[in-house]
Amino acid sequence: MKALFAAAALLLPALCLAQATPAGLWKTIDDETKQEKSLVRISETGGVFSAKIEKVFDPSKQDVRCDKCTDERKDQLVLGMNILRNVKKNPSDAELWDGGDILDPNNGKVYKVRLKPIDGGKKLEVRGYIGAPLFGRTQTWVRIE
Repeated sequence: MKALFAAAALLLPALCLAQATPAGLWKTIDDETKQEKSLVRISETGGVFSAKIEKVFDPSKQDVRCDKCTDERKDQLVLGMNILRNVKKNPSDAELWDGGDILDPNNGKVYKVRLKPIDGGKKLEVRGYIGAPLFGRTQTWVRIE
């Protein structure tokens, strides 16, 4: 029994750290209506994080295309679209991931992005900004277990 508790004590911090990264499935919430908007999966390859929209909750928006996008995503389906690119762990702040960009498919604009897991990794602060993080807005996404 003592060995079981010792093993659990060693594994628990590792499990908590795994949840404190942006990788995973997240539910996005509309800023204005506070309604569930989509499911976004953030994945990591070689220390670089990216994300795709896996599900759009509004049935009338299943076939919506990004007609306002100005890059290679123009006129692509929003469902399945890569909206987060090139995000890496911040070397000077262990709680932040940044350096990449995020697309708002509603207006086609691309913003610099900063990700910060909060509440033990159960939520993710996603800050899109232009120039400095001070000039932007933050959404809170909720992890789907």
